[in-house]
Amino acid sequence: MTRPFTLFTGQWADLPFEELARLAGSWGFDGLEIACWGDHLDASRWDDADYVAGRREILERNGLGVWAISNHLHGQAVCDDPIDFRHEAIVRPRVWGDGDPEGVRQRAAAELMDTARMARALGVTTVVGFTGSSIWQYVAQFPPVPDAVIQRGYEDFAERWHSILDVFEECGVRFAHEVHPSEIAYDHWSTVRALEAIGHRASFGLNWDPSHMLWQGIDPVSFLSDFADRIFHVDCKDTRMRMGDGRNGILSSHLPWGHPRRGWDFVSAGRGDVPWGDAFRTLSAIGYDGPISIEWEDAGMDRLQGAPEALGALRRFDLDPSTTRFDAAFEQA
Repeated sequence: MTRPFTLFTGQWADLPFEELARLAGSWGFDGLEIACWGDHLDASRWDDADYVAGRREILERNGLGVWAISNHLHGQAVCDDPIDFRHEAIVRPRVWGDGDPEGVRQRAAAELMDTARMARALGVTTVVGFTGSSIWQYVAQFPPVPDAVIQRGYEDFAERWHSILDVFEECGVRFAHEVHPSEIAYDHWSTVRALEAIGHRASFGLNWDPSHMLWQGIDPVSFLSDFADRIFHVDCKDTRMRMGDGRNGILSSHLPWGHPRRGWDFVSAGRGDVPWGDAFRTLSAIGYDGPISIEWEDAGMDRLQGAPEALGALRRFDLDPSTTRFDAAFEQA
């Protein structure tokens, strides 16, 4: 296939962008999915022609392209309730400001609008990210939560994101929401409801990352088929389930990443339980021809070893579909 393989830079934001580009180029990646944090990309500088040209020059010097940029961290703050110390740790100081929750939400929304403008300036048509959610806190449904409260959460999401998507459409850019716990859409049915709430706007689609689906018990391959027309981007992260002793659960017991008592953990792509072969065949079947972005995260492996290994593991699944008419072949037998 001709799909480009990219490295998501979010887990590498401690490295200067130029250094990471050098590494990714040397490992054989085709490009980067650039995160809008660290020094990798500042969305507010979308109208600074020298800055944008400088990002492009770093990519080109290392033989890399860019097909998508990401702003998960600021997207998280658009709908979240509460807004607290967790958000102060992940958003830029200009977005946090005085910490007033509604002010943070409004400034985060403005940051997403600038991200669409930055995508246009870079010649990119897809932004990947989170939406946040005012109702994720009620996921356990106890104490009991009236459905009217849940419905209001979807309405709040739509009200806040319609204005963001207006700017995306002005820029000719699409938003690929990563279906993920703590977001407005985190599994199959919450995705259905979110798409209905936003009126199935053409600019709002999905980023497929199978890792968080697997530990929830969702079939990530069926998800591709069910939402075929909304798969705008693909992030590849693997998960290993380890619940066999009957003590480990899917909610992970407040244990840190990599702890052996967790019921699941992220592992380097190809080392876990995601059915990558079936997934790649389905991506071909639904006509997805965008980038395959590796989101490397594995507490048990050094990332300088893990990232190129994951690239090699996934490239072997990116096969050209058969052009042979097998019925005709059997007729000649």
